[in-house]
Amino acid sequence: MKQGFIKVAAVTPKIKVADPIHNAEMICARMEEACEKGAKIIVFPELCITGYTCGDLFLQPLLLEEASRQLLKIAERTRDKDALVMVGLPMERDGRLYNVAAVLCRGEILGMVPKANIPSYAEFYEGRHFAEGNTEPVFFVFHGKAIPFGTNLLFSCEDVHGLTVGCEVCEDLWVADSPGTNHALKGATILANLSASNETVGKDEYRELLVKSASARLICGYIYTSAGEGESTQDLVFGGHNLIAENGILLAQVKKFSCETIYSDIDVERILSDRRRMGTFGKEPQAEYVKVSFRLKTEETVLDRKFAPQPFVPGDEIQRSRRCEEILSIQSYGLKKRYEHTGLSKAVVGVSGGLDSTLALLATVRTFDLLGLDREGIVAVTMPCFGTTDRTYDNACRLSRILGVTLEEVDIRNAVEVHFRDIGQDISDHDVTYENGQARERTQVLMDLANRFNALVIGTGDMSELALGWATYNGDHMSMYGVNAGVPKTLVRHLVKYYADTCEDRELAEVLGDVLDTPVSPELLPPVDGVISQKTEDLVGPYELHDFFLYYMLRCGYPPAKVYRAAKLAFAGLYDDGTILKWLKNFYKRFFAQQFKRSCLPDGPKVGSVALSPRGDLRMPSDASVALWIREVEGLKAAVEAG
Repeated sequence: MKQGFIKVAAVTPKIKVADPIHNAEMICARMEEACEKGAKIIVFPELCITGYTCGDLFLQPLLLEEASRQLLKIAERTRDKDALVMVGLPMERDGRLYNVAAVLCRGEILGMVPKANIPSYAEFYEGRHFAEGNTEPVFFVFHGKAIPFGTNLLFSCEDVHGLTVGCEVCEDLWVADSPGTNHALKGATILANLSASNETVGKDEYRELLVKSASARLICGYIYTSAGEGESTQDLVFGGHNLIAENGILLAQVKKFSCETIYSDIDVERILSDRRRMGTFGKEPQAEYVKVSFRLKTEETVLDRKFAPQPFVPGDEIQRSRRCEEILSIQSYGLKKRYEHTGLSKAVVGVSGGLDSTLALLATVRTFDLLGLDREGIVAVTMPCFGTTDRTYDNACRLSRILGVTLEEVDIRNAVEVHFRDIGQDISDHDVTYENGQARERTQVLMDLANRFNALVIGTGDMSELALGWATYNGDHMSMYGVNAGVPKTLVRHLVKYYADTCEDRELAEVLGDVLDTPVSPELLPPVDGVISQKTEDLVGPYELHDFFLYYMLRCGYPPAKVYRAAKLAFAGLYDDGTILKWLKNFYKRFFAQQFKRSCLPDGPKVGSVALSPRGDLRMPSDASVALWIREVEGLKAAVEAG
């Protein structure tokens, strides 16, 4: 629960139809089990105290009375439980029968939420027994206590900021105007659905789609619990298909027909962050609502959810290939529009034999192919200097030749030496002036060649470099269109690999393979024995860590302590706590200090949910203080060192 994580459980007990006593014992046993595993919100299926398939037995007073007695017993069993529990049962009120979700906490029945949409089509005939639930809550006296009863009930935790829970019952999710929409607009961050959805061929896929879609559209966590084994199979079969989703992502689902409990951790803070970010989330409905408070202990949740070490890179190979193809298309179509607008037919690309320039060249080739332009109009420029190695030089030349572009070589050593003499720079002093002087000379060459050829300079820098400011201001920082500006370094590698795997050219694939095996380096310092001596990740830290930090800071709104916690889980066994904190501090310092470079970025296409354009996603002052973020990292470091 600390940092907004709340463990939830979707539970399907094995029941007996029309046996509330047996069913209550099963419910309590599974509730005990879920509580022991740390679940704070526990959701059982629709009508689970009696069973969904009772048919006309729902009209028998004996069944209804026993269901009410067992509800009281279940409520009492929650008295010493630190959890919000939801169970389904039939409930009579004012001579009408309702299909309700009873919400329990610490021995109390906090409220009853009736099903709003009663299906009476196909295999369903609930209208024979149940009335539609009232929307505006009323108080219903149940065993001597006045309990709020109505669809528009929300349950708000006093101890966890933003934790507000709303209920739907089965069909409520499937209709065009679901109650959950208003619940979310009124502040519900988690929706629970008590369901009894039978299985037919393909229905599970549609059900999953509905749950993911609802959680995405309403920016919420969604717990869907369905009836399973024990329900009557007279005409239907129930598979207990339980799902937990958050913001369109499926966190967990059960194997059908298993009656297993599934758990996951919903991130309430991230939900709130996404809602704050989306200005069109929606207007608060005018409908009357009643909010009921409940209490939970504030403690650290033992997390079940996983954090992918490379959040920008899909783990599934098929999905990753689809993502790579889509990004290459975004890059090339973005550049295509620029060429159509300018009427130009030439491009200048600085090629170093490294990953970024390789990707930029590949995207430019795609663009020219789309436009029907001759690839010879792409001028690939290699500019060897003090740090250039034979390996990268050869790869740049081979790549250009295989792709059929025009290769230009401009050795900049003499020009840089003259420049150093002009400004009084000692060439033996390998300081920042020594490095940046080479980068700016290369950019000057590219810009002047672009004038000569009436071309555009295509930028090669990626989003990770922009985040860290790992670019020379007015050097490789500048171009006329930055095709890689929206692509993080961890994804650049996969894009180049995807191109190699799909190009159907053995020689091209071989060169791209060697580019992938080459250490990331700006090659601004002299090599040692012909081998790259300056490795970027030794200086600024591993890009996989920085991309992880960037994603969870910007996309999810995580503060440093939460980023660190997620990184520890994602990189367990790969980086120790001290290493993660070292580079986390470096990330924040560089991210804030280098905003001035991002404030004057060239144009370039956004490709994912994280982007750094000052005209689009990131409106950040160049002189913002990083003190607040560094203070939190230093506190974490002190805690780690103290043990």
